[in-house]
Amino acid sequence: MKNVTRTTLSIVLLLLASAGMAETTVEPRQSMTSQGTDIPRGSVGTDNATFDEYAPLRTDGPRSKKDRRSAQLKSGGVVTQSGDPNFWFYDVDLQLFADHDRDGYFAGIDLLFDADTTYAVADVYAVLYLSYELGPWEEYAATDDFTLFGSTSDDDYIVETELVSGYPTGNYDLLIELFDAYDGTYLTSIGPEDTSELSIIPLEDSTRDAVYGGDTIVVVDSGGGSFGLLLLFGLFAIRMTLRPQAARLSK
Repeated sequence: MKNVTRTTLSIVLLLLASAGMAETTVEPRQSMTSQGTDIPRGSVGTDNATFDEYAPLRTDGPRSKKDRRSAQLKSGGVVTQSGDPNFWFYDVDLQLFADHDRDGYFAGIDLLFDADTTYAVADVYAVLYLSYELGPWEEYAATDDFTLFGSTSDDDYIVETELVSGYPTGNYDLLIELFDAYDGTYLTSIGPEDTSELSIIPLEDSTRDAVYGGDTIVVVDSGGGSFGLLLLFGLFAIRMTLRPQAARLSK
């Protein structure tokens, strides 16, 4: 019986070691996004949503322009970062959704913005970034090409995203950059330095936002979905192994 108990304990210790290794595993960022000028807010999960996957989130390092697409795109061989005074953001509205465990951190970002131009018509696209706890900017969504009509408010654009995985619980900042749809020239941007609407946003992905049976639970993200079940099985095996011994000692 001692050999059985020792073997069972060894299995559980191996599982715990596996957990430590799994916690160092870096997961990709996954999300679902719906967007457009004529979509209703609250449309993620419908037929027009797309599934996106990005590289794992970087949590260390300074936040700089090098992390943004505007520092990577070139026009005529020269990096364009200064922007165009003929374009600007007039307004932005951010709403959060999907906090099932009611811990104050949300898995859904409902973003509406209104960009304007001095031109009568201009085709553009936008790139959206998140910064975790003042870390590097990470692209999390990009829009299709859309058209600005001067300074009218009829061209408001909506980007609604549900963070599926790869986004740890914490405070995020959000940045929007606007580009020319014709040649990719950087035009303008709006971020936490311009409006508090885009700063200190409490977010977490949906895998960290889970409620079962109406009660809030704590989810330990080990990087491997089957580990929790294996650990529970190991603990149960120990209990069942020790029960006969306890029964004999009580006699």
